Amino acid sequence: MREGATFALAQRLQKQGLTLGDAFSFMSGLYFRGKVAYASAFAAPPHGVPGALVITACGGLIPPERLMNREQLSLISSASVEATEPRYRIPLERDARLVAAHLSDDCEVVLLGSVATPKYVEPLLAIFSERLVFPAEFAGRGDMSRGGLMLRCVREGVELNYVPILTGERHGCRPPKLAKLVSSHSMRIRNLATTSK
Repeated sequence: MREGATFALAQRLQKQGLTLGDAFSFMSGLYFRGKVAYASAFAAPPHGVPGALVITACGGLIPPERLMNREQLSLISSASVEATEPRYRIPLERDARLVAAHLSDDCEVVLLGSVATPKYVEPLLAIFSERLVFPAEFAGRGDMSRGGLMLRCVREGVELNYVPILTGERHGCRPPKLAKLVSSHSMRIRNLATTSK
């Protein structure tokens, strides 16, 4: 956001703006990239509802592909993300009610954010009730581990297992670290080395 920043993403923001997804991916790194990739791969929304929405500090729910300029990013980031903060909660509840109005009874709303604190869960649970679910595999994992897990799911085409926030275990023991992936490039090298013997 600094006026004199010269790296490519900053220059894009200054000239034509960035999508909200690109801006948040820069700020949150692996975790947010995982969320955007996962939602793009597995969302199956009803007609008229975006497949993914980003919870913002005081801008409500915004699709990740929405183009934002510096002033808009500053504006939607200007409140504290706390369940008791009206500037955060009122727009979030307003937009969540609009989404809920388009959902049939068999639709689920998957929360890919933290379920361990009330800042997301409390306002959304009041509106979506038992339709609000989260990936069971998130319990006990930190942000980076969740981001890596979601990117791996996208790569493998495997969706996570969802449980209702009302009844699911939201806290848990830290699961083992994800096994390291072998890049396709190093796999090719290994295979070539094997066949040349």
